[in-house]
Amino acid sequence: MEKIQIHPPFIKLEGLLKFAGLCETGGEAKERIQAGEVLVNGEPCTMRGKKCVAGDTITLDGRQVTVAEGK
Repeated sequence: MEKIQIHPPFIKLEGLLKFAGLCETGGEAKERIQAGEVLVNGEPCTMRGKKCVAGDTITLDGRQVTVAEGK
C-alpha cells in the first residue's frame, strides 16, 4: 500500500487517481470512476468530485493508496 501526502484538507478523487499514478489522464480517471471500478474505503464510488481526505483508502486494479496529511 502506498501513501499519498496532500497539503490541502482534501483532494478530489479524479485528481487523486492522476496524482497517485493510478490513471494516466483525467479522461481515463473519469471513465474508470463512472464505470464503478474505483473503490473508496472498500466501496465502489462513481462520483468524480468525491472529496478524499486523510485516512481514505483508494483501490484500483489491485493497487491501493492511502491519503495522508502533508507536513
